[in-house]
Amino acid sequence: MTASLLIALDERGVARLTLNKPELHNAFDEVLIAQLRQALADLGADPRVRVLILTGAGKSFAAGADIQWMRRMALNARDENLRDAAELAALMHDLDRFPRPVIGLINGAAYGGGVGLAVCCDITIASERAAFCLSEVKLALIPAAISPYVVAAIGARQARRYFLTAEIITPQQALSIGLVHQVVAAENLEATGEAMAATLLQNAPQAMQEAKDLIFAVDRPLSDAVIADTSRRIAERRASEEGREGLSAYLEKRDPAWRATGRPA
Repeated sequence: MTASLLIALDERGVARLTLNKPELHNAFDEVLIAQLRQALADLGADPRVRVLILTGAGKSFAAGADIQWMRRMALNARDENLRDAAELAALMHDLDRFPRPVIGLINGAAYGGGVGLAVCCDITIASERAAFCLSEVKLALIPAAISPYVVAAIGARQARRYFLTAEIITPQQALSIGLVHQVVAAENLEATGEAMAATLLQNAPQAMQEAKDLIFAVDRPLSDAVIADTSRRIAERRASEEGREGLSAYLEKRDPAWRATGRPA
């Protein structure tokens, strides 16, 4: 039986998760959701991991929720439906808050929950063959679990159109509304992802993790508490072992320890 999720980690610390149900366009059900959550937990706790790449096998990235699974869930009691929905919401949160940089390589169609996975990546690169669709209303559903992340990416104004119309969003449209960061030729997708991973590997691992956390911390109205928190964060970062190494390496015109060894300092 073919694994529905492929997990790899190379010697550089680049991990890779590949949705591997191409015959079903990588649609997810409760089993794949559980596998993804466990993989994210395991990789997030592994100090060797410095970058994560998420992509799909075959022609599609992810077609969202498996229709047969959704139909089964619709027949279940309310409490079971709530528990099941909470797992999907938790998956999106796990990916969004994964402690290392996440690169999404959108190799093909991303529909419904697949759009959620795409926007929960820190850096999202789409093939020119990709297509996006918030298709839920066509099935009398709503994009509830993914909505906080999609609205954060494209804004409420764009969401008011695409949540309601379920239109196909082309890669160039996705780029223009902030759903993806870059669109490349299909044959260049993997190379572009590798180049982005190499760029990230040049940077201080713990600093990137804290920079990502900083974004979530300041994405709220400005206040004295926010200002005090940012002051604390930079003071602690400067005084950290990694921070001191980075500043010393720059002044001494040498590679910092994490770049020379390929491991966190």
